[in-house]
Amino acid sequence: MKNDNNLFFVCSLIEFIGREVKLKRSDVVKALGEDVIRRIYNFADVFHCEPIAKVADDFITMCNIKSGDYDNVRECKYEVPDYWTIGEVYERLIEDIGENDVIEALLEVYGSWISDAISNYNSDFFYQSRDYIRECYKAQQVI
Repeated sequence: MKNDNNLFFVCSLIEFIGREVKLKRSDVVKALGEDVIRRIYNFADVFHCEPIAKVADDFITMCNIKSGDYDNVRECKYEVPDYWTIGEVYERLIEDIGENDVIEALLEVYGSWISDAISNYNSDFFYQSRDYIRECYKAQQVI
């Protein structure tokens, strides 16, 4: 199990953008597109030098991402996990299921049912172990 800092940054940025524009994380990924996500991944060490709010705003503007009405932060009845925590959940899952192309694995994960499960902050799913989340993903359901 490796620790891909660039992937961690990309996933945390997707989470940050989703909260800013109130979109499901799968919709943020679609709005950014594969090429932009690859660029963010490849230059994450550079982007990480800037405040994440500025980087998010730059990509929101560049990709013309429109705001929605998905507000899982406001809907949360308990303590809201920070965007770095959620970024790490995605990073670990993507590392665990991605065999060759990390960006293809990212697109697959964010495009699947598990993205909504991770974004449900009223459940304890995102706090579960790395192995459990991976096995749920493979089973295509919470087990």
